[in-house]
Amino acid sequence: MDRTPDHPFRSAKAKSEFLAYYQTRAEQWPIASETSIVETTYGPTFIRISGPAKGQPLVLLHGHSENSLNWIPNVEELSQDYRTYAIDTITDPGRSVYTRPLKRSEDYTAWLEEIFAHFQLQNIGLIGLSFGGWLVSQYALRFPQRLDRLILMAPAYTVYPLSQKFILSGLLLMSGPIMLGLTHPHFLFKNLTRWYMQWMFRDLLQTGSQGQKTFEDWFEFFYLGISCHKAQSLVWANVLSDAELNQLDMPTLFLVGENEIIYSPPKVVARLNRVAPRIQTCVVANAGHDLPIAQPQRTNQAILDFLTPESS
Repeated sequence: MDRTPDHPFRSAKAKSEFLAYYQTRAEQWPIASETSIVETTYGPTFIRISGPAKGQPLVLLHGHSENSLNWIPNVEELSQDYRTYAIDTITDPGRSVYTRPLKRSEDYTAWLEEIFAHFQLQNIGLIGLSFGGWLVSQYALRFPQRLDRLILMAPAYTVYPLSQKFILSGLLLMSGPIMLGLTHPHFLFKNLTRWYMQWMFRDLLQTGSQGQKTFEDWFEFFYLGISCHKAQSLVWANVLSDAELNQLDMPTLFLVGENEIIYSPPKVVARLNRVAPRIQTCVVANAGHDLPIAQPQRTNQAILDFLTPESS
């Protein structure tokens, strides 16, 4: 892989601007934490660790094009009894740096296994949001011996195909500036991206002025990341077969917002009840794909209820 000194950022300016913004947001982390950089086969990986030193490990994996700071609304409550490990996924905008391409799901699961082995983690509670949900499902299929419990939070694909409306809207976002013949589409692309994310985060926006401010703060950081960072090609997620879903033999929770737009929650719940009834399902009211930020208390409570031994 050819790398500039500023890899994986587009330029020295982009790197400086993004990391300065990252540090500003990191100061909003609501609980004492320590950080670690783990050297892996795929590059150095940044992890933010919170909670009691002897707490059971709870690993948090964010969605695509985000980073560990996505968990700011959730981490304090989740870290009261658990030792939380919030990871900057190595191919996304953050403090992790990919030094070789991750081309298959096996690359991502091997990367995660190196991190868990470094910390000697066992009996892990593993949470993945969106694309992170698909990644943790793949890890659970290959390394079940490390896991205690698995939480699939609005996972991309994994349990159900993406809706046509969601796919078509994404294609419009990517192709809009090109169709209009714009050679410098930065302003239009940002506006289209904001519109798209407002659609995805509509439950957060409906919570009033504070929700709108939270969205704008999140969006500016998100957009800066995708503007400054050189993303590698996305590994395409797949829907697990009935047999694969039943291979997830650790306690598993499918957690989704009632207004999820990437697929129909009732259809997903119906499929899981039919083919893998052992997987628990929980639908969070007044939330969509934005559930950890739109309804953090309800989301946290659902997670903690599932993690307790009584939910076995």
